[in-house]
Amino acid sequence: MQVSKAKLDGVLVIQPEVFEDHRGYYIETYNEKLYKENGILASFVQDDFSASGRHVLRGIHGDSETWKLISCPKGKFYLVVVCCEESSPNFGKWESFVLSDHNHTQVLIPPKYGNGHLVLSDEAIFQYK
Repeated sequence: MQVSKAKLDGVLVIQPEVFEDHRGYYIETYNEKLYKENGILASFVQDDFSASGRHVLRGIHGDSETWKLISCPKGKFYLVVVCCEESSPNFGKWESFVLSDHNHTQVLIPPKYGNGHLVLSDEAIFQYK
């Protein structure tokens, strides 16, 4: 697993290891011990996913308490993350990412940040913890 910092403070880009052979591939999408070893101390209480068709736009949303670990197990979408903390020097600043079932990228978003996405493929699954 490779972890890198995004431009926005606290936002991380995670590239999980992909084990691939003639049968297909396997990805461990979350391992608490491995995440802690990489300095990721976020805790999660729920897993969710939503499925949407091409050009569906889900607007910016988030709250002041929830961490989100976002990935795209099917399809492709354009993800936007924005700082919503009014007292932060980053307030209103945003960054974008393309997540897909080909790049397997995950984005970890801290509390007080919002996120929204636009589906770029015929169908996409937006998965988040």
